[in-house]
Amino acid sequence: MAKKQFKAESKRLMDLMINSIYTHKEIFLREIISNASDAIDKLAYLSLTDDSIQVKSSDLKITVVPDKEKRTLTVSDNGIGMTEEELEKNLGTIARSGSLQFKQEMEKDNAADIIGQFGVGFYSAFMVSDQVTVITRRQGEDSAHCWQSEGADGYTITPCQRSEVGTDVIMHIKEDTEEEQYSQYLDTDHLRELIKKYSDYIRHPIRMTVEEHRMKEKPADAGDDYKPEWETVEEEQTINSMVPLWQRPRSKVTQEEYDRFYEDKFMDWQAPLATITTSSEGTVTFKALLFIPAATPYDFYTREYEKGLQLYSSGVLIMDKCADLLPDCFRFVKGVVDSPDFSLNISREMLQHTRQLKIIATALEKKIKNELLKLLKDDREKYEKFWSAFGRQLKYSVVDQYGAKKDLLKDLLLFQSSRENKLVTLKEYVERMAEGQEYIYYVSAETADQASKLPQVERIADKGYEILYLTEEVDEFVIQALGDVEEKKLKSVSDPDALPETEEEKAQQEQQEEQAKPVLDFVKETLGDKIFAARVSKILKSAPVCMTADGPMTLEMEKYFSKLDNGMPMKAQRVLELNAQSAPYAALKAALDGGDKDKAAKYVQILYHQALLIAGLPIDDPSAYTDLVCSLMN
Repeated sequence: MAKKQFKAESKRLMDLMINSIYTHKEIFLREIISNASDAIDKLAYLSLTDDSIQVKSSDLKITVVPDKEKRTLTVSDNGIGMTEEELEKNLGTIARSGSLQFKQEMEKDNAADIIGQFGVGFYSAFMVSDQVTVITRRQGEDSAHCWQSEGADGYTITPCQRSEVGTDVIMHIKEDTEEEQYSQYLDTDHLRELIKKYSDYIRHPIRMTVEEHRMKEKPADAGDDYKPEWETVEEEQTINSMVPLWQRPRSKVTQEEYDRFYEDKFMDWQAPLATITTSSEGTVTFKALLFIPAATPYDFYTREYEKGLQLYSSGVLIMDKCADLLPDCFRFVKGVVDSPDFSLNISREMLQHTRQLKIIATALEKKIKNELLKLLKDDREKYEKFWSAFGRQLKYSVVDQYGAKKDLLKDLLLFQSSRENKLVTLKEYVERMAEGQEYIYYVSAETADQASKLPQVERIADKGYEILYLTEEVDEFVIQALGDVEEKKLKSVSDPDALPETEEEKAQQEQQEEQAKPVLDFVKETLGDKIFAARVSKILKSAPVCMTADGPMTLEMEKYFSKLDNGMPMKAQRVLELNAQSAPYAALKAALDGGDKDKAAKYVQILYHQALLIAGLPIDDPSAYTDLVCSLMN
């Protein structure tokens, strides 16, 4: 029979279909199986309205048969099949979709969920095949037809035999090249992986004959010296799961099933910390099954980590990691989203536009936060385990994008507290603030123990006020981003106005500063540009000295930026605070009043280095500082 030419424009269009549309060649199997599923769906739907069509749902199936000797891969279905005219229309015209036409016809009944929309998926077979043969028999027809093509040069349609209704797609797999190992598409194990990856939730069983290695049954008359023997048995198995876990009511799924699904799907060795299910019907219909891991992935805080949820359209995997479904603050969440409403591009690998994604992402963001708040309220121990794994991510997200997510995340934050040395939320802190307390107090240090011993903490703690211990580099940036919480300002214990002053206290402070001016001038002159200023401290109670900073850049921020090693060191405006009521200050003043400026300068250096040590700042020359201390002991 004479070869017919494709009705779509040219060989160039076919080359585009085969070589440019799809990112991965393995996608072809998803497309061919999806078409087979469509054919079965059409037959099942028509059987509901046509009594002459007798269909048992248990008999409907898709079969995958690799043949390494003939180098063929066959995908068969017992769906509706095609007539000669339909073969001509559906396969002879590139980019004409019979599934789309059927879907449009049935749309008014809202009864058929057909995957195929564009009519190009079938041609993806030519990415791995040098010849494709389609043998099909239409429901209600006695004869079958064979469509065959080797690519863009055209196709033939001839009569043939098929004993039952349905379609066989027989792909002759290309020979291997240096760049591509096409033989992998004839390997049973690899085919099973691809089916599980892309078509696991096709609603009809996908059957394939696989080899199983089993131990032979021990003969009844075997003696004690019997050695076990193995045998290879071929059997047809259903490869796909068919019904997605997220499509089942939560009440019908055990936590063990969810855990097993998570561990298998996302290759984690331990069960998730929390499982979240959600669905929506309306502007966009979708279902989602989400998980919060119990531990931080090893690469979570690296550039290599990829966030995203698995994206399905009617049970067919479209994207393995759809980043647009998750905000960065919740990038640790794993899971799947399934919707029939996605507007897919021609290859079904990407979305044509993001409106549906934005709607779903907004809903998921709200759902994840609510579930975390519920966990915080109902299971504090489990939430604190979550916080240990991902709290830093939430903190960084508060700071990111100029605090765009701070209102979303502030209720989820935990900080170490001076109250029983436990983690607390900002809301919990505010609810138990002491009468007359104006601020939420905090102090920064490397550990909670170090924070509790800082000299500037003493006057706040003696008032009985609770103090938050900021022990991570990002914490002070978080505090600045948050601003007010529950109408209460956050205040560092190092701020001079952290406690209210009476008029008498203000007058006394002014008098001390005036009396100390010669000493402060000498301190500044001795230290030069090592400090921004020296002052009589309002914040010290019993300790002689500490280091603070003026301006928005704090000492903790200076430490953070110093670790970035970007060639542009950022320094805080360091202020050496002296306790005018302390013995060391009195010794400094006495040495200066007595005219012994050398001794006074040594005292200044000692106080300066002590302040650095207390603040956790580096000393430029530890040996020189040691010699200085020893010189005063002679």
